[in-house]
Amino acid sequence: MTGVNDIRSTFLDYFKKNDHEVVDSGPLVPRNDPTLMFANAGMNQFKNVFTGLETRDYSRAVTTQKVVRAGGKHNDLDNVGYTARHHTFFEMLGNFSFGDYFKDRAIELAWNLITKDYGLPKDRLLVTVFSEDEEAAGYWKKIAGLSDDKIIRIPTSDNFWTMGDTGPCGPCSEIFYDHGDQIWGGPPGSAEEDGDRFIEIWNLVFMQYEQTPEKREDLPRPSIDTGMGIERLATILQGVHNNYDIDLFRALIAASEHETSVEATGAALSSHRVIADHLRSTSFLIADGVLPSNEGRGYVLRRIMRRGMRHAHLLGARDPLMHKLVPALVREMGQAYPELIRAKDLITETLLLEEKRFRKTLERGLGLLDDATTNLAPGGQLDGETAFKLYDTYGFPLDLTQDALRARDISVDTDGFGAAMERQKAEARAAWSGSGGAATEAVWFSLKEKHGATDFLGYETEIAEGIVVALADADQEVGTLKTGQSGFVVLNQTPFYGESGGQVGDTGQMTAPGVQVAVTNTQKKADGLFVHAVRVEEGELAPGTALELKVDHKRRSSVRANHSATHLVHEALREVLGTHVAQKGSLVSPDRLRFDFSHPKPMSDDELATVEAFANEIVLQNAPVDTRLMAVDDAIEAGAMALFGEKYGDEVRVVSMGTALHGDKTGKPYSLELCGGTHVKRTGDIGLVTLVSEGAVASGVRRLEALTGAEARNYLDAQDKRMRQMAALLKTGAEDVPDRVAQLVEDRRRLEKELAEAKKKLAMGGGGDAGTPIRDAGKFKLMARTVEGINPKDLKGMADEAKTQLGSGVVVLINVAEEGKAAIVTAVTKDLTESVSAVDLVKIGSETLGGRGGGGRPDMAQAGGPDGAKADEAIAAIEAHLKGI
Repeated sequence: MTGVNDIRSTFLDYFKKNDHEVVDSGPLVPRNDPTLMFANAGMNQFKNVFTGLETRDYSRAVTTQKVVRAGGKHNDLDNVGYTARHHTFFEMLGNFSFGDYFKDRAIELAWNLITKDYGLPKDRLLVTVFSEDEEAAGYWKKIAGLSDDKIIRIPTSDNFWTMGDTGPCGPCSEIFYDHGDQIWGGPPGSAEEDGDRFIEIWNLVFMQYEQTPEKREDLPRPSIDTGMGIERLATILQGVHNNYDIDLFRALIAASEHETSVEATGAALSSHRVIADHLRSTSFLIADGVLPSNEGRGYVLRRIMRRGMRHAHLLGARDPLMHKLVPALVREMGQAYPELIRAKDLITETLLLEEKRFRKTLERGLGLLDDATTNLAPGGQLDGETAFKLYDTYGFPLDLTQDALRARDISVDTDGFGAAMERQKAEARAAWSGSGGAATEAVWFSLKEKHGATDFLGYETEIAEGIVVALADADQEVGTLKTGQSGFVVLNQTPFYGESGGQVGDTGQMTAPGVQVAVTNTQKKADGLFVHAVRVEEGELAPGTALELKVDHKRRSSVRANHSATHLVHEALREVLGTHVAQKGSLVSPDRLRFDFSHPKPMSDDELATVEAFANEIVLQNAPVDTRLMAVDDAIEAGAMALFGEKYGDEVRVVSMGTALHGDKTGKPYSLELCGGTHVKRTGDIGLVTLVSEGAVASGVRRLEALTGAEARNYLDAQDKRMRQMAALLKTGAEDVPDRVAQLVEDRRRLEKELAEAKKKLAMGGGGDAGTPIRDAGKFKLMARTVEGINPKDLKGMADEAKTQLGSGVVVLINVAEEGKAAIVTAVTKDLTESVSAVDLVKIGSETLGGRGGGGRPDMAQAGGPDGAKADEAIAAIEAHLKGI
């Protein structure tokens, strides 16, 4: 029962037997507390339950919470590897009561667990209470039988817990273990309390008050929040005094020893401990969606990774090491935290990539550091300019430089480092302000510089909390946005995806008590700043406002499906048309996807059907959609395609989906693309891919439009309904509709042709409104006629036939359409073209019809006019002209 896994399961089982709900650990990136960089206590995920904003179907809970303390207020990074109990990652065992039991039951449960189930000797235990909390002291006497000398009253905030300046708060009681008088140190509250003899193992928080700006008053439903470090408890149960000597760390350190062939003794001991600790924190952070970057949480992760990698270098490892230790970690902790198993490949590849990149500059950077400190004696100080150069040029975080110099007792001029950093920012500002058109985006650059990049949580969640760091209108920062106003909101973290790579930005809601904000769009600005276009529907926004953020789930789901389908369609096009197909643009919206690609000619129906079939083959596989972090060059070498218009850094997300079923790629990943967008979890979530159109948008560029999921189904349902309606009208089966329609079209063409011929014969064979069909007009024979219902295209043919009938003469035909417009054709037999021109005649007729003349040849001309009612006048005008010649 003394192994870490046994200790964890004993804790959970004990509280489960005592009617507690076993709740999985919350993520390391808190989604309901934007003030935290990483989860730092078991109560983080229950914050809104304690404050009354959220209710759950249980009033008692127990967890083992993952915790990282390596950035912000709680930062233990510098001490890790050099002390017995500092870690960047640890597990917090905790039990919670939400208005159910209180002090007496909490003390009883804790005391019985540690003295009976864990078997800790009672004479080694003592407790602290808040000096004013006589109630808790009384329970310790009554329940645990502790004497007054074992109950230490502490008057400071060490034993009074607060959530913040306002909100729930209350006294706490800490349980300490006495490791024995062979170790220096005194009990809490004494002058020697910083020693290692008396170690706190469990803190019980009695949440009984509500602190307002004006006063502190009793909570209507007092609650319990406890936390016990599993590593500290394990040292006691395993009879050791250093956390790194417990079974979990011994296993990780043994793996490190094996891979480096260096024993964990002497100077190497601290390096092995650093590697073991940092392996845990980096692996769990990556499993929870954090990836190394130069901003925010990703930067903290990178600092931890690189510190561990430098210690691998100190041990003489010349090849990347930490990724080789992932299997050992998964063996030790994967059963309790299955996310490690699911993310094993991502963790391994991310560690390998980062260590490859870091090793390229590590030796050169350390060489520069050695050169810069050659003449520095112990107690000396490295100048800030050199420290900043190491950071800026070689990727050495400041704390890594400090750690490297620790053994030589050399410090770093942090003020000089800060000055160099500020000077670089000033130079960047100057470069930006002189960048022409980019100056219109200056407000976003300024906000990015002031507040840093936005932490994007949207790969893992659609609901989170964020703090407003800035507000803006179209081109400048503002102090508030009030009811009815629209503007832009920048948050410290967000689940809203910012428009990029063809994928539209998310919409949704931001809320707080008395505040309701509609998010109408989200965009990325200034290389990592997420800007939310909003409309304030109720209340007022100001910097510092904490908001609950909810992405429109239905819309995001549709966008995800369309984005993943775009990848499948892209690969299917390459498979069907050839590898010359390259993306030339795309739009991924909730209702459809649009994909532009290079191809020299229209696609055939068979090609379209095959592309659709190939894409749906992968949908039906219901294969997981995997995302990995890779170097750009490595990703492209592995066959990943870059998306048009996407901007990539040194490291990229590579999205893989499906298994190829045809050709040379059979058995390999079907689609492998560089992409920062959001995607479905499995290809089956796409539902269905239906191509709806294909056409040209530019020379050599075609455009496909497609639908997925419900939109595709609705489209196909509508098509099916129309088909059934046509079958009913045609009195045939749906399968015979195409042949039946083809026959009807052919019959119509034949009848139209016969009708046109009949109309022409009727028109040429009957009497005209201008008198006899053939008459004398001076010295010319004239055949003039007004007709109706004739296709204007047939007039010239009719005129040619009339000339044949005449032998020698002039023909005038005017067709009056239903809407009243007229078309006129004049024709002159060849023997008369020297005397009269058909062009002159058609101009006369056209002008009478309200037109502007026409054109043609001397023997045949055509024109039109808007006033068909004057057809007779037009014929008369032409006849008069002929008589005058």
